[in-house]
Amino acid sequence: MLVVTIDDVRAFASRLPRAYEALVADRVKFRVGRIVFLAFSPDEQIMGFGFPKDERAALVAAEPDKFLMPRQSDLRYQWVRVRLAAIDQAEMRELVLDAWRMCVPKRVAAEFLAAAGVQSGATPATRKRSAMPKPPAEPGSVGRQSGYADR
Repeated sequence: MLVVTIDDVRAFASRLPRAYEALVADRVKFRVGRIVFLAFSPDEQIMGFGFPKDERAALVAAEPDKFLMPRQSDLRYQWVRVRLAAIDQAEMRELVLDAWRMCVPKRVAAEFLAAAGVQSGATPATRKRSAMPKPPAEPGSVGRQSGYADR
């Protein structure tokens, strides 16, 4: 298995509509508008990415050698981290694409996926996540709220 690098991610993410790269405090991040959907550790070995908050505990528990919970300061966000050395190119593309889809209007994602020949809502990472058991809701927690990506 070839190790995924930041250059591999950059080559894929930079082709996504409305996505752009930004350097913030010497860290590479990818955004859609002001929303960050990818961020790299200073050593570029760990990639943080947008991921549904209510599914991340199950993801990390299922593959703790691959996935990491967000830093304490990022727990409030829909975010999780992955070791780049633990994933292949196909999984990287799935994770990046799903994180990007959380940030763009549904119409933009559908148009891009149709042009790429991918059925909307059917990326392998999405199918894997939907099959994962969901952790119990925390008392007083609220489900996903409508936001920019729902427009």
